[in-house]
Amino acid sequence: MKVKLNYGSEGLEVEINEANLLEVIESKGASPIVDPKNALIKSFNNPIGSSSLKEKIKGKQKICIVISDSTRAVPTKLILEALLGELESYGIKKGQITILIATGLHRPNLNEELEKLVGKQIKENYNIINHYARDRETCEYIGKTKRGTPIIIDKTYLACDFKILTGLIEPHFMAGFSGGRKAICPGISYMDMFKHFHGPEILESPYASTANLENNPFHLESTEIAKKAGVDFIVNVTIDKNKEITGIFSGDLEEAFYKGASFCSQSSCSKIKAEADIVVTSGGGLPIDVNLYQTVKGMVNAIPAVKKGGMIIIASECVEEIGSEEFVKLTTEVDDLEAFINKIKEPDYFEIDQWELEELVKARRKAEIYLYSPCILASQYKIPEPTLKVANSIEEAVNIGLNKYGKDATINVIPEGPYTVPFI
Repeated sequence: MKVKLNYGSEGLEVEINEANLLEVIESKGASPIVDPKNALIKSFNNPIGSSSLKEKIKGKQKICIVISDSTRAVPTKLILEALLGELESYGIKKGQITILIATGLHRPNLNEELEKLVGKQIKENYNIINHYARDRETCEYIGKTKRGTPIIIDKTYLACDFKILTGLIEPHFMAGFSGGRKAICPGISYMDMFKHFHGPEILESPYASTANLENNPFHLESTEIAKKAGVDFIVNVTIDKNKEITGIFSGDLEEAFYKGASFCSQSSCSKIKAEADIVVTSGGGLPIDVNLYQTVKGMVNAIPAVKKGGMIIIASECVEEIGSEEFVKLTTEVDDLEAFINKIKEPDYFEIDQWELEELVKARRKAEIYLYSPCILASQYKIPEPTLKVANSIEEAVNIGLNKYGKDATINVIPEGPYTVPFI
């Protein structure tokens, strides 16, 4: 049986023996909105838990619109076209608006990449800046959370008197769901904050998991930070596998987000028959399978679908190979995963991107990991096999699994990787 995995921009077709196939695990999905731009405008006038955008923005002089960076599949250009057109109809001038890219610790989006993100017309007519999480001078301290996390946020954002967050609500392996408050934390937060909200005290909690908000310390911490930074309005959407908008959730920071998360949960979570010996999954396709760092999300999502001691096989294009310099260093130098986990629990230890290897370890504790990525295979950097093995093809990895677990071994397939949440 041929199954198409989300891989790069074109997808990857793989052959799975039907005798071994337990099930193809797919999200329920939702129907795309026919006229999304008009639906967006309607949502500004009839928001969730808030008065209309027109009413709320009266008298405001400096508006900041936060957008996601290019590693997220947000229909940013469409959202901005609707939002900026609406603001113009209220009499707000282009010079009053700053568009701030919530890069987190990712690289800035510049030149052609920026034009692809927002469109040529918006790029040329609006003030657009990237957040630089490593530059302390661009950020301002505004207090601490109840847990003691210092709140140091982009100065441009704080200087504005009306703040709008845009983003995508999708399953997230730490925060439960992306969207809403994540545009602030980690989107426009200073790097020292990551030691706290991306530290093991939060991430080792069983509640800091995919599609869960209840008692989730990451969600609670990021919400508190966003509220202290100030958020006047959000515009969040959900999308289908074709990246078309299926839901729009504009309005109050918490009420609109929770409604969107509930909608996303219903469309993304999938009850499965049983754990399998082998899970074949994906990094989710572009833009999220751009590197190994992002690919970890698909590995973690596969955990509920694989037996203890089984095998996770993941296809991810990884055109930018492993990720940041820090993540390259971690993944190529760490050869004892449990020693690494013990090390990050030491109070004085902290490395940028340690959290992503920590999440990978969660998947590795349950199963072996085989990665199909020609870019990683050809890379000058080599990842120690205790972490993962790089296969020449999905079929090669499956055959290794069948030889290990027997010819009757069971296989679950998750084509959409991080976008489908399996549960028993």
